[in-house]
Amino acid sequence: MNARQRYIESLTFGRPDKIPFEPGSGRESTRARWHREGLPPGRDPLEYLAETLEIEVPQSEQTVDPKISFRMIPEFEEQVLEKREGHLIVQDWSGGIVEISDQYDLTYLRSAKDFVTRRWHKFPVETWQDWEQMQKRYDPASPERFPPDFAERCRQLKLRDYPVAINISGPFWQLREWCGLENLCIMMIEQPEFVDSMAAFWTRFVSDVLDRFLDDFCPDRVMIQEDMAYKSHSMISPSMAYRFLMPSYEAWVPRLKQAGCPVLDLDSDGYIGDLIPLWIEAGFNCCSPVEAAAGNDIAAFRRQYGTDMAFRGAIDKRAIAKGEGALEAELQRVIPPLLAEGGFIPGCDHGVPSDVSWPAFVFYGRRLAEMTGWLQPSR
Repeated sequence: MNARQRYIESLTFGRPDKIPFEPGSGRESTRARWHREGLPPGRDPLEYLAETLEIEVPQSEQTVDPKISFRMIPEFEEQVLEKREGHLIVQDWSGGIVEISDQYDLTYLRSAKDFVTRRWHKFPVETWQDWEQMQKRYDPASPERFPPDFAERCRQLKLRDYPVAINISGPFWQLREWCGLENLCIMMIEQPEFVDSMAAFWTRFVSDVLDRFLDDFCPDRVMIQEDMAYKSHSMISPSMAYRFLMPSYEAWVPRLKQAGCPVLDLDSDGYIGDLIPLWIEAGFNCCSPVEAAAGNDIAAFRRQYGTDMAFRGAIDKRAIAKGEGALEAELQRVIPPLLAEGGFIPGCDHGVPSDVSWPAFVFYGRRLAEMTGWLQPSR
């Protein structure tokens, strides 16, 4: 099997020859530690890990990225507004006013380069007038949403033997980015029509962008990013999720299935046990990263939901850091019960934190490779 076939078979309860090797990856602070402990300078940790284990190197250099943008165009001007006793008050690309440590700069707010604590001072949408202005930044016909050579990329992607995924902000994620979590939750109670308007706009915008490319390129996985749960519960009630989020899912999921996308993935940190039934009803067939620290019991989820839901992740990041004994117990807890039925690609249940040493990561990678069919078991 090639990498694309293996990926799709693994997440659709098929019969892959091996399970994709996806241990997870470290962010900047984690990689800095790894470079001190054995990862050569300038080397990608996953590629070097695969070489160390003498298994197939994950395909990255050969991957053609469709580079489709669902972000605002134009973005807000990034600027430092104030310096304050070891902190910066900044306006980020999304229009938020944010406080961060001065050991970081604005580039850390553009993407998840590292684990950066921030304090929000103001969000770009607080009034109907703010909202009218924000909508102007989301024209689905903006030429910048696609690279100039998009047609050629689509031609090359039709011949791919590796999986390609795209990420889309879900309605909860996107409205929270515009309004802030606390403000959004208050709006859902006090100004539900305002929330309805924003959610309906986002549904139409994403649908319009999808219509502009799905006939030419269909990804193997679409991940809807929501991050809508705390450690023990969802951030909003199921009834709120049905009212404000389900219309988006009901518009997007059938369109993606019609286009032939085999894996529809819902991404949320926190405890997702109360949300999985809603996601299944909406038509999603995969979710991630299934954080162990939030009380998610992936074996119990499998018993409850069977083949209605596949999973990615689920290996407790804390166990990787604790050493071989704790890690082995965690791998045995997670992997055998699910791999027997399929519908699972195991990996770290979030970004690998900096308390995981490079030797610990290599040991974890070796055991993961053994349990997913890439190496002969050593024990």
